Amino acid sequence: MKSLKEYNDTMAQSSTAAETLCDFKTLRLYIYCLVILLTCCLTSCGIYSFSGASIPAEAKTVSVQYFPNNAQLVNPLLSNTITNALNDMFVNQTTLQSVAQNGDLALEGEITGYNTAPIAITGNQTAAMNRLTVTVNVRFTNKYDESKNFEQSFSQYQDYPSGQDLSAVQDILVEQIVEDLCQDIFNKAVVNW
Repeated sequence: MKSLKEYNDTMAQSSTAAETLCDFKTLRLYIYCLVILLTCCLTSCGIYSFSGASIPAEAKTVSVQYFPNNAQLVNPLLSNTITNALNDMFVNQTTLQSVAQNGDLALEGEITGYNTAPIAITGNQTAAMNRLTVTVNVRFTNKYDESKNFEQSFSQYQDYPSGQDLSAVQDILVEQIVEDLCQDIFNKAVVNW
């Protein structure tokens, strides 16, 4: 059996451990509340998102018009793919709502290039690698800050072995190219790096 002194010491240690645990839980609760408060303040102001986007507080909508394919070589799915991916990026990485036309931020443009060319020539003058390049011309309008408006051409590419037929790898290449293009356009439009 424990003596009364041992019992009191054990209870004192338990009490100290319980107080420490309570203090830790309280600290966690304070930190959690602070994070929630900061998140609400930063995102509700409409001037910051966790993607790094800097958007005027008044801006509530974005419109992305259909990007027609004016390239000499036409991929029939590319127009829809670029238009949808660009719209999704703005909606998913900002607090903006998508509208069909006349958004506070508006993007329009066209696909101007879709081509493949050899890039790595071997010793016997044959191509070891080919490069698929997609170019789009984009016009961006910011209703609340005209200094951010621009018209610019964006281009991205992916390389693939010359032994592979383009039709076999085209979908994977286009997916990565479109992702890179949309990121470039998004950064130019709303991320001030």
